[in-house]
This record gives sequence, structure tokens and C-alpha cells, in this order.
Amino acid sequence: MTMLADLASIAPDATTAPFWDACRRRELRLQRCSDCGAFRQPPSPGCPHCGSARGDWPLLSGRGTVFSFTIVHHAAVPPLAADVPYNVVVIELDDAPGARLISNVLDVAPDDVSVGMRVDLAWDETPDGVVLPRFRRVTAER
Repeated sequence: MTMLADLASIAPDATTAPFWDACRRRELRLQRCSDCGAFRQPPSPGCPHCGSARGDWPLLSGRGTVFSFTIVHHAAVPPLAADVPYNVVVIELDDAPGARLISNVLDVAPDDVSVGMRVDLAWDETPDGVVLPRFRRVTAER
């Protein structure tokens, strides 16, 4: 499923470039405050918890849980018309407390997406070379 991938246009700035550079290497990394340890997603120049400008980008496992989701039935733009219905999910990552990532669960029927569904990272690459973090349902816990 390449839904949405063909529309991806990424223009990283100084704050988001480390995330997209890691994705290109097929590594999931989220920004974390070096002082208080809080994860920041989306990345930001300063920590909303303690105000620190210091941060690092730890490597994450990519395992998580569907925190919330919606099923899109009306294409927001004409190129998506062939892909409806599709899911948009909010993933709570196991090893990034407090951080959530908006994405999609691949290869699952809309009626089968559920809150609490266990997922694992899957990479989706566009023809232009943009690498997007997506997820697949975990059928058995590892």
C-alpha cells in the first residue's frame, strides 16, 4: 500500500532534519530532552517541560500501541480518492513515554483497526526517496 506516500513532500528544517535523516536510514528516532528526559514529538527547539534547548535522538524499537485512530472515507485531495477508506492512527511508542506519532497501519482492513492494537514499525519509501514510518499489526507478541 503506497497510499499517501506518493504525496509526501518533506522539507526538513534544523529542528526536524534529524528525524527525517534517521528515517532515510530506516531508524526511528525521536527527540528527547537531555536534561529532564521528556520526549518531544513533534521536535521543537526547546523542551515544553523544563525549557532546556538540549536534546538527543535515541534509537527506538518501533513497537507500540494504537492510541487513537480515524478512518478516512472522503479523500482530502483527488489523488487519494482511490485509497479511501484508509486509516490515520496515533501510535503510542513503547520506548518513548509521552510521545505519540501520527501514521498509518498498513495491510489492515478499516474495520480491523482498534485502540490498543499492537503494532510494529514498517518503512514505506516513495518514488522520490522519502522514507515514511508506517506500522503493521503485530499478530503475536515477540
